[in-house]
Amino acid sequence: MVTQFTELTDSQWEVMKVVLNCKRKRKHDLRAISNAMLFVTRTGLQWRNLPKEYPKWTIVYYYFRRWTRDGTIDMLNLYLGQMERYLSDKEADPSLVCVDSQSIKSVPFVSRHRGLDPFKKVNGRKRHVVVDTLGLVIGVVVRAANSSDAVEGCTVLERCRRRWTRLRKVLVDGAYQGRFLRWVEQHTEAVVEHASRPETVQGFVPIRWRWVVERTFAWFNFFRRLDKDREKTVESSESWILLANCSVILNRLENWPN
Repeated sequence: MVTQFTELTDSQWEVMKVVLNCKRKRKHDLRAISNAMLFVTRTGLQWRNLPKEYPKWTIVYYYFRRWTRDGTIDMLNLYLGQMERYLSDKEADPSLVCVDSQSIKSVPFVSRHRGLDPFKKVNGRKRHVVVDTLGLVIGVVVRAANSSDAVEGCTVLERCRRRWTRLRKVLVDGAYQGRFLRWVEQHTEAVVEHASRPETVQGFVPIRWRWVVERTFAWFNFFRRLDKDREKTVESSESWILLANCSVILNRLENWPN
């Protein structure tokens, strides 16, 4: 796992620009803009503190908001994820996924979509994610921390399911009951499996495949933009998570065949 920021190599950029439509002549260099976004993702600095070697922060912010709204960041994450699966000798769409959530504190000026998680005592937002068996984020929804895992689990799966034809199993913990189980039964051909620690065992126990999503949450710790939720909109929060996931995949590029 790479723990510090490095600018895009030529091979990494060749992969990214397939999605970013670089054929049209532009006033601003999309490679420099992409580097700036990944730099902010890794370091967590404020937009206005963007170093001078990158384009002006207003330009980078414009593209971040534009790519968030038009789905470019989502498509980039999908494309890179499918490439990583292919190079790992897996089908493009998964047959097994894990659904889980992570509550995260919000900074004081964030007021919208904010709540108190009554179980974890966290005042902020909750990240509902879907990951595959490689730990790659293939779907994310950010809501208030008091949002229901079962309800928003349906929301995040709904965003992904039309891309999948092979889904057969969804791994979850005990919070995903009732509405979630009915939704999966009605809208997919998958079965839900509750993976939890045996009652007779105490302490940490790695559970088959469930540990993968916990590792993904651990990866978030290497991206300062994700250590707290600083975003005015949940759409921006979701984009930063996807950019962090893209960074994880791109940093594996050196091991990819040419």
